[in-house]
Amino acid sequence: MDNRGFDDDQDLLPFIGLEDGDEELVDGNTPSPIPILALKNAVLFPTIVTPINIGRDRSIAAIHKAVQTNKLVAVFSQRDVSVEEPDVKDLYEVGTLARILKMLRMPDGSLTAVLRGGQRVRRTAITAETPFMAGTIEPLTYAESTEAMTYEATIDSVRDIAAKAVALSPNIPTEAQVMLDNINRPSQLLNFIASNLNGEVQTKQEILETDDLGVKAERVLVELQRELRILELRDQIENKTRGDIEQQQRQYFLNQQMKAIQDELGENPNDQQVSELETRAMDKQWPEEVEKTYERELVRLKRMNPQVAEYSVQLSYLEMLLDLPWQDYTEDNFDLKSVAKVLDDDHYGLEKVKDRILGHLAVLKLKGDMKAPILMLLGPPGVGKTSLGKSIAHALGRKFVRISLGGLHDESEIRGHRKTYIGAMPGRIVQSLRKVGSANPVFILDEIDKIGQSHRGDPSSALLEVLDPEQNTTFHDNYLDLDVDLSKVLFIATANSMQTVQPALRDRMEIIRLSGYSTEEKLEIARRHLIPKQRAAHGLKAKHLKLPVAVLREVIEGYTRESGVRALDRQLAGLMRHAAKQVAMEDAEQVVFSRGMLQDVLGPRPFEREPYRVGRQSGIAIGMAWTQVGGEILFVEASLSPGKGGIQQTGNLGTVMKESATTARSYLKANAEAIGIEQEALKNQDLHIHVPEGATPKDGPSAGITMLTAMASVYTGRPVKPYLAMSGEITLRGRVLPVGGIKEKLLAARRAGMKTILLSASNERHVREIEPRYLKGVDVKYVETMLEVVSLALEE
Repeated sequence: MDNRGFDDDQDLLPFIGLEDGDEELVDGNTPSPIPILALKNAVLFPTIVTPINIGRDRSIAAIHKAVQTNKLVAVFSQRDVSVEEPDVKDLYEVGTLARILKMLRMPDGSLTAVLRGGQRVRRTAITAETPFMAGTIEPLTYAESTEAMTYEATIDSVRDIAAKAVALSPNIPTEAQVMLDNINRPSQLLNFIASNLNGEVQTKQEILETDDLGVKAERVLVELQRELRILELRDQIENKTRGDIEQQQRQYFLNQQMKAIQDELGENPNDQQVSELETRAMDKQWPEEVEKTYERELVRLKRMNPQVAEYSVQLSYLEMLLDLPWQDYTEDNFDLKSVAKVLDDDHYGLEKVKDRILGHLAVLKLKGDMKAPILMLLGPPGVGKTSLGKSIAHALGRKFVRISLGGLHDESEIRGHRKTYIGAMPGRIVQSLRKVGSANPVFILDEIDKIGQSHRGDPSSALLEVLDPEQNTTFHDNYLDLDVDLSKVLFIATANSMQTVQPALRDRMEIIRLSGYSTEEKLEIARRHLIPKQRAAHGLKAKHLKLPVAVLREVIEGYTRESGVRALDRQLAGLMRHAAKQVAMEDAEQVVFSRGMLQDVLGPRPFEREPYRVGRQSGIAIGMAWTQVGGEILFVEASLSPGKGGIQQTGNLGTVMKESATTARSYLKANAEAIGIEQEALKNQDLHIHVPEGATPKDGPSAGITMLTAMASVYTGRPVKPYLAMSGEITLRGRVLPVGGIKEKLLAARRAGMKTILLSASNERHVREIEPRYLKGVDVKYVETMLEVVSLALEE
């Protein structure tokens, strides 16, 4: 409950009274029409006496008219308090007929009228709007409640809860309790309490319009209970706050006493902390600017009261300055042969990466100083990008630190928060340097392609300063408010894709692509690294199991389909668990795995490759495709049927492959005579191109010459030569263009038993990069024109 008054222009005077008397003011002597007064932010209830400040011209005119007649005025509340000059549609229809008890003129020209609410009335018509609003009214009466006992109980509850609310509210005078005790009529009690509720005008208007006294009592009870709950909650909060303040004062007093005692005994712990900081700073080697900042902040710490919150913030800042390795460098290992051996022992393959690291060390050894490059290891998951960073740190003799940027969306995680913020801390770059204790570690920025962006800033833009060799000599951290030299740090970023890395960040890094491992490379990795690791992890010795190469190859090709070796590692762990169970249960001293055992141990093969079958049927050519999990051979089938020379393509083909098929068909039409195709076959037969495994999406330019070969074979009736695969893009001019993924494609073709490969002449340089032992038994032929493809691919 509150004691706000009513006002047509502003808040009412802070008083609401009650006058005992009859509510019936409408009789035969009531003038018609009667002046109408609009109230803002309030509702006038019957029997309520309240002063009202009147400032609007029409309201002053209405009061003057009422004083000149019988001092009666009809009071209606406004629907919308923002309307300054309300008309009839802005007023509620039900209001209160009031008598003017007193009228005072204020110094500012406004009037203050003391009104006593009388009977509830309904507005029936408006007869005038100027100079004041006037109209006709009709009286409203209350309907007695049919449930007398319920009504009496509700009134008693209202009286009790109102007494509690008066006791809890600091704004209601104590006289209000006396007034509550002296009200005998239930309708008067409800009107008095409703007028003092701290509620909305609409809620009070609904209570005023209620004719049934029982319903009105229940509505007042509900609003009164809600207000009591609010008052009780506020009282609890005030008591708790008062207790907290008293506890803080008590702690402050005790702390001051303890400080005085410690000063007397000469055992002040704060002085001891400052002394430790000074001792550590004596042996610290740091830049001149940092040293000046430290000394300045230490003086500030000495002047601070240890009890204030800023003291701990200042102390943490100074400890951070002391903990950072400003000029603490580890010595690099310049024995390049030793470095090369460590890299070879830890990782099989990855020759480009190893050569790049050795080149950097060679320059560093000869020159003595060099800005560290920013390397980006780009490749699919599981190929060893992060573990390669550990190996580089091990080979160089440097410390290793790694932070994962996946999902990072706050710029402050990189640059840090300003020291003035609550809970401020340095960025993750500075925190990692503090943790590792070296100013030239190998720093892995993992998953840099998965950085997010939000309203807190763009972390990838903040990394521009970190990863630019021209800028990172003065990397500015917001918490330190000092420049940190990151030029000696060897940053290595890892990513699965460059599509989400912004171009400015991509431009600052040297990208080294790590392609997926071939089956042969996976065999070597499993033999050298994975099997010994899993064997030791499962408590087995070399004598406890035997895993032939053929079985290992079956695991790689039939149970995994990935670029890296994570899934292979999991499958090998399953084999090791089987062997460990056999040895532990003493069922076997040595477990010899065979291909037949794999289905019992690992389950059915999840991946099957379509085998190549030698046949003399025309219209079938074999292409080669690159996937994220390695290479695959691709079958392209063509058939003819009677028709009008149309073409149909099936097999879930993408846009590029459909365009390749159309291009190949157009080329065959244009060069039909040179290839040996009859024009009647092109005009009177429909062509159907199909690539099996229709549920698998397929797209790319690699199948261009394969589609050309299949079409030429079916039109000429000449079968494709056996054990022949091909890959290349075609043009309408008859050129064969190069494609990518050559290593994966050639290895897939060799695994499938292909003996001859057709490639674009421009791909010859890519073939030279593949170790010759991987291509043993495969004859690679290079073509430049589509006529050469047809000549080499089709049998005579």
